[in-house]
Amino acid sequence: MRIGLTVLPEHPRDEATRRWRAVEELGFATGWTYDHLGWRTLVDGPWYGAVPTLALAALVTERIEIGPFVVSPNVRSPVPFARDVITLDDLSRGRFTAALGAGTPRGYDTEVLGLPRPGSRLARFEEFTVLLDRLLTEERVTHHGTYYEAVEARTAPGCVQRPRVPFVLAADGPRTVDLAARLGEGWVTTGRGGDDLDGWWAGVADLGTAYGEARARAGHDPASGRRVLNTDGAPVYPLSSAGLFDDVVGRAGELGFTDVAVAWPRREGVFAGDEDVLTAITVPSSP
Repeated sequence: MRIGLTVLPEHPRDEATRRWRAVEELGFATGWTYDHLGWRTLVDGPWYGAVPTLALAALVTERIEIGPFVVSPNVRSPVPFARDVITLDDLSRGRFTAALGAGTPRGYDTEVLGLPRPGSRLARFEEFTVLLDRLLTEERVTHHGTYYEAVEARTAPGCVQRPRVPFVLAADGPRTVDLAARLGEGWVTTGRGGDDLDGWWAGVADLGTAYGEARARAGHDPASGRRVLNTDGAPVYPLSSAGLFDDVVGRAGELGFTDVAVAWPRREGVFAGDEDVLTAITVPSSP
């Protein structure tokens, strides 16, 4: 089981540096940040770019895997983002993972850009993912699609990781789960439904079963594929106590998850908690 900590991109350089170094020093295996232009109740507060934040993380750590939660077509285009991926993989010396998602139909990201709703978020996401894969693995790419264009896009030098960085695809519904099983090396979910922890866990379990079935339909071992549980969607903040966090990790393992991620405690509002719990929790040694 790999345990990850999500550091929101709301801190200036010195504080961000402290936190990213602490993620590694505390023994976490992965470090994530949000890729949004603003997020929910924090939209009026400080907020920095995900790509520069991950560049900082790459340079001030040596061991942890880093990545975004999650890159979506709402704010990214695959051609310039491919350059960001190649750069982050180089800066981290091969420790970057691209977590990709379809993006929500409503929210600050779409509102601030004045974006119309796409004809199909799923079709756009599939085209985004397939084109990004080509841009990271082929020397030159020309693509004329429904949502994206690329004309003789160069991709040198490519990723440090070969043939490219791993993709983990966000999926909380049957159609996106199928897409994750077909196009990704792994799957990330925040769960769905449930006003309490029992209801939330039931939804997580159902999604895990659906992902295994989708892997089988795609011709893979149903038990294969990385499974990342992003606990940001839980109705109770998992770092409310060390005991609750240990229970969350244990239940995730029983459901076949390979990874669990939790947000760094904040002083107030969303993810409100005490930083001291970070030294009290049990962080399993990553394989």
